[in-house]
Order: sequence, then C-alpha cells, then structure tokens
Amino acid sequence: MNNSKARKRRQFLKNTSLATLGLGLASQLSGRTRSNAKNSKDKGLANCKETTLDYYGEGPFYTENPPSIENGQLAGAEEAGDRMIISGRVFNLDCSQVIPNAIVDVWHADHEGDYDNEGFRLRGQVLTNEQGFYLFETIKPGKYKNGSRFRPAHIHYKITPPDFPTLITQLYFDGDSDLASDPASSITDGEYDASSRIIPLSTNTDGKLEGTFDIMITGEGVTGVNDLHLNKGMLYTIAPNPFTNHLSIKYGVFKRARVSLLVYSLSGHLVATLEERILTPEKYEAFWEPSADLPAGHYFIALKINDLQVHYQKVIRVQA
Repeated sequence: MNNSKARKRRQFLKNTSLATLGLGLASQLSGRTRSNAKNSKDKGLANCKETTLDYYGEGPFYTENPPSIENGQLAGAEEAGDRMIISGRVFNLDCSQVIPNAIVDVWHADHEGDYDNEGFRLRGQVLTNEQGFYLFETIKPGKYKNGSRFRPAHIHYKITPPDFPTLITQLYFDGDSDLASDPASSITDGEYDASSRIIPLSTNTDGKLEGTFDIMITGEGVTGVNDLHLNKGMLYTIAPNPFTNHLSIKYGVFKRARVSLLVYSLSGHLVATLEERILTPEKYEAFWEPSADLPAGHYFIALKINDLQVHYQKVIRVQA
C-alpha cells in the first residue's frame, strides 16, 4: 500500500471512529429516548411523566404581579442562607417539544422559614428561553411549623405556557427529614403524587447547591435539542466552569458540515461567535475570553451543525 493510500485509510478510520464515538455517546445520553421508542412515540425523556399538582396548591402566601427575575437572581447577594441554583426545561406532555416563553413564577420562604408578604423578596418570574430552559439562583428555603409538624423545605411554582392553563405545584428536596411526615410531600400516587417533584441537590465547584426540575405540562412548543442529533457533533468538555476570564471548549464534528459555536445569554441574546466555518470530522478546541465588561452570570455554549442546534451546555461566569 503506498503512502497516499495509507494516509487516506488512516483518515477514513479516524473519521469513522469519531462518528462511531458520537453515535455511542449519543446512544448513552439518549437511552432515555430510544429505550422508550416502542412505548412512546418521539419521547424526549425516559421518565416523561406529567408534572403533578401539589396537595397544598398555591398556599396562603402568594402575591400577585411578581417582578421579573433579573440576571437569574431571585435572591439578592445579601440574602442569608445557602446559595442554590435551580434549572430545568418545560416540555409538552409527551416530551416531544420544549415550550419557549412559558412563565415560570416562583416564591418561597427565607432561610428562617418566613415569607415576605409585604414586598417581593424571594418572589419572581422568568420566561423559558428558545430551548424551553429556565434558571434562577436563590437560597435554600427554611422550614416552618404547619400545625405540630415542620413543612419540608419547598419552592412554590406556577407555570403558564403560552395560551394554556396554569399549573400550580411545589418542589421538594431529597434527603429532607420532614418529607415522610408532610401531608403533601409524602403522597406517592394519584394527581398529587409528589415523588417526581423531590429532586436531589449537588454542590458545584463554586460551592453552590444545584438541582434540576424539568416540567411536563399541557402546551405547544417547538422541537428542541434532541440527543439523537449528537451523531452530528457534540460538546465534550467546557472548563473551567464556573470561569472568570477564560473558557476552553472541546467539541467534536462527526460529518463534514458548516459548524457554528455560539455563546448566548440567559435571555437568549447572542453574546459571541466562537466558530463559524466548514469543518471536517475531527475533534476541535475553541477558546472564549469575554470582555471585562460582560456581566457575571449564566450563559449557554451552543453547537450548531448546518443550522441545527445539536448540543448546548450551561456555563457560569463569576467575578474575578
């Protein structure tokens, strides 16, 4: 075999390996999609289950016309308590679509278990972005007495998709010692089943608690980023995250295509274009050094292949 043919064969094998790797990773990440294909047409999540009502409903402490959450900050920097980031996506009932512009209205007690019933502290609402994604940073709510028992820590939610009814519910946290004795969080079946609304929390590298709460609700949306698209390309690692002045993005392209690597703000505005050109199957690395005046906060790195957004990840910029 001459050198030219050998090089072509090596390149073919490398490209084939990249595509196979992409398919393998896509299969792992989208087991939630493929494993249920026979039972649920076009599902986007394995545990696609309608978000239930909470037994206590809205509760007595709701205040009408809450303000918009600015820069993802429900709790001000001076608010006492353990910082916590809650994020998720709003899907239609079969999880085949994400719902942009859904109103996610949230409120909760402070770290001592008290509600602000005169103002709007720890109360606000945010719209889901084009990928149906919402996010807010707050503090972990404190507990308060309900009769002779303490209510577990919880966050109240009112979710309103465009032109569809509002869902009112509550979110709880795994490991809370009062979950089992609470009349609402202890319900495990029926319309008030709280089991899918009890989420785990982990501590990120910035020392903040993080949790994910996806919402499945009656509504109409758009076809979102689907893990099955990862056979075209994917983001491998983004580091450091959180970051201050510099970010490294490693990604793969599995088929020759026009590739864009973009940075969006939480509200969906384009912040930076890191890559925009035709690329061949290969692993790549891009760097982002945002300007000093770019605010700290949450951003999205999006990978587009031939104008199809195939993968995105959240990053956090912190102050130096």
